[in-house]
Amino acid sequence: MVTVIGRGHSGTRAVSNTLAESGFFMGEPLNGSWDLVPPEKMYEACAVFGDYVKYEGDLKWDFSKVLSMEPTAEFKTLIEEYLHSVLNSDAPDKGWKIPETTLCYPWIVKMFPEMHYIHWVRDPRDCILGGHVTDDMAQFHIEMPATDDVREQRALSWKYQRELMNATPDPKHIIRLRFEDMVFNQDETLEQLGAFLGRKMAKIPMRPDSVGRYKTAEGKVMYDFFLDDLKECGYEI
Repeated sequence: MVTVIGRGHSGTRAVSNTLAESGFFMGEPLNGSWDLVPPEKMYEACAVFGDYVKYEGDLKWDFSKVLSMEPTAEFKTLIEEYLHSVLNSDAPDKGWKIPETTLCYPWIVKMFPEMHYIHWVRDPRDCILGGHVTDDMAQFHIEMPATDDVREQRALSWKYQRELMNATPDPKHIIRLRFEDMVFNQDETLEQLGAFLGRKMAKIPMRPDSVGRYKTAEGKVMYDFFLDDLKECGYEI
């Protein structure tokens, strides 16, 4: 099994599309973003998870509870119901993609320790240009600094999810990839992904103009709390 860990609008649909074209069953039905739908059970599971995360202030969250405890029975039931088509499929290679999986990543790892995890990142300055359901983290019971600025709200959501990804101990099978490399170096990226999954990966069309859109976007796109992550991920400042 395989799943993708990455925030909404980070280009995760490209991974799901690639996996499907390469012979993976990605659940059914799928929407236009190659997400497994309906998503409501996943949303509910993320809210259950969120109840055990504590905001400490200064863009720091305490993940100790979710990292130390086992997933609750309610959480497990919701995830199993959401993944019904995947878990009950006899396909030899299968998985799913929906950005909200990132919001409960530590407990997904505990439920599926043998799964292959694809960490997917995109330059946050591009990632926050479009709206996503995870912009409002309150619905997932995650406390954030108060702001009336939608762009800042998206940036804070990106930061939270990045912190959660970094705080989660690496599972047994994990690979880290960038959206931009999929766009400009697809052959090399697919070679890495294929080696990770043990099969040849199919190529899909990618749009070069989807990279660097922030450079001509109106409004603020750079926040101080992006700086360390931009450096860590190899993006230009």
